[in-house]
Amino acid sequence: MISVEQARVKAQQRLIAKTSEWALIETWSSEKPAYEIVLHPPTEREMLDDQSAAHDWARSWAAIEAGAARGERVEWSERTWRSIGRQRVPVRLVIVDPDAVAGFVGGAAATAFALLRQRIGDIRRRLGASSALDGAMRRHASDLLSFDEQRFAQVVDAAVWLVANSVDGLRPRQLPIRGVDTKWFGSNRAVVTSLVTAVTGRTDLGIVTADRLIRVRILDQSLAIGGLDDFAAPPDDLARLELRPRVVLMIENLETVLAMPPLPGAIAVHGSGYAVDSAARIPWVAAAPVLYWGDLDSNGLAILHQLRSWHPRVESVLMDRATLEAYRDLWVAEPTPNRGTFASLTESEMEALVALRELGDVRLEQERIPWGLAWGRILDRALDILGLTTAQ
Repeated sequence: MISVEQARVKAQQRLIAKTSEWALIETWSSEKPAYEIVLHPPTEREMLDDQSAAHDWARSWAAIEAGAARGERVEWSERTWRSIGRQRVPVRLVIVDPDAVAGFVGGAAATAFALLRQRIGDIRRRLGASSALDGAMRRHASDLLSFDEQRFAQVVDAAVWLVANSVDGLRPRQLPIRGVDTKWFGSNRAVVTSLVTAVTGRTDLGIVTADRLIRVRILDQSLAIGGLDDFAAPPDDLARLELRPRVVLMIENLETVLAMPPLPGAIAVHGSGYAVDSAARIPWVAAAPVLYWGDLDSNGLAILHQLRSWHPRVESVLMDRATLEAYRDLWVAEPTPNRGTFASLTESEMEALVALRELGDVRLEQERIPWGLAWGRILDRALDILGLTTAQ
């Protein structure tokens, strides 16, 4: 028997996974319900074993039916059992559209859905509606949700101004946009560029900034460049290197990158947080499978989602609920949780995200996990990808 609370949790997981897609839909036109779940009513034997529990379960669904909002219904069926007689039991919960799913779920997930829908509407009113703009907003849904009101307004203002004006050769501090300076632009460049590109087709805004350096460690000496195996360079310079790793280890903590021992066919890259897309677009990174390990918190999972939006062959390591539960004594509070929704997360990653939020916005920093255990997990998965064994 599926309880009301179990159905709500499953609906919450679907809402989180679908928020960036559903928030773009102005009118739900699909004949297929947004969410439905079979309630697995009790068998005759189960009814006889505990009639009180079965009746309580049926009454809980009757209460949901009595208070059902628009687009939400409980379907019932009559069962005739020899020992009990005729019984009317709930068999399925059907919720027609995303708004009704949000209403059923409630809480933070519903609030995030409503906020994203509102912000998408604001952007459409300022920049116009198009499939290209919808694609940009979906890719950056987590960013749009994480911004406070001031930052969101600045991002939209900057995009609107850049759509209307040519800025070739200017530096961020020269832009006549209130609140925008070099530091602000560095933090928000990815989402602003995506919005402007969607409207204008320009992939380069023409704004001049100092090149950001990405740290690289080549773990296989046969791939080293003239014997050089540890260096930092701008993304454009790294893109010109003719490297062919068989696996890329993208790690958020620099000390972890520096601690990695030799591994055949592997290159380690410092992920650099929300700037991870710069590394993902490097051709030799894009051509290889990527193992990603970041902090186990909402921002770490948001960065993982952002990485997957540029590189589909990304697998996380130690970013699941089992890892979170194993190190409960090492949790700390996450200072600024990301309230976004991340559709690319796997089931185990999504379970971790839900747990992190339900447990009070906790985080497990990657450097708190014992290095021997962490490297063992990374090595096992890397060797699987490489088709090797520990003996080799």
